[in-house]
Amino acid sequence: MTAARLALELAVTVRHDGHGGVADDLAEPEGLAVWLRERAAPLDCTAGPRLPDEALHTAVRELRAAVRSLFARAVRPGPPSSADAHRLLPEEEALRRLNAAAALVPTVPRLGWEPGAPPAVRHHPAGSAPPADRILAALARAALDFLTGPDLALLRACPAPRCVRYFVKDHARQEWCTPSCGNRARVARHHERRKEGRTGAP
Repeated sequence: MTAARLALELAVTVRHDGHGGVADDLAEPEGLAVWLRERAAPLDCTAGPRLPDEALHTAVRELRAAVRSLFARAVRPGPPSSADAHRLLPEEEALRRLNAAAALVPTVPRLGWEPGAPPAVRHHPAGSAPPADRILAALARAALDFLTGPDLALLRACPAPRCVRYFVKDHARQEWCTPSCGNRARVARHHERRKEGRTGAP
């Protein structure tokens, strides 16, 4: 997983619940613990806390709010995700949160050269910062990479009914985040056309 995709995965922990509402995968510290465990390698947090404390839980959710607010800005003039369109952070506050989290842990560049791959520089945490700071800084830097990388131009808010996810448009014909959202959108359009046909009949 690339760091940039990690930022997108953080944003889409807010999702459609399958019943017309919105689910939050990080609503409880236990959900955050599972999410972090599944991403321990790119977050460099294998030694992180087994169960995040309330401070880390709050900080990650606040960072996610900043990322989603900046994603909403990035998809303009299209509409943002309907999950939080009514409560987006002011852009200056979103930027402040993101930059403050990224600055929690200083980094040093390190050259790596894997067999069969070109040389690449990765930035590694310097010193012995607390695990919670390392997690927040890694998530924030992933968002910085995404917001300044090539995927930003391909970012979209899924227009399917009830979907609240952001996604990266991987090919020219892609309109929705998943095929199931595409099916739901087509069914909704079909029902709308039939309803218009019935109301317009003599």
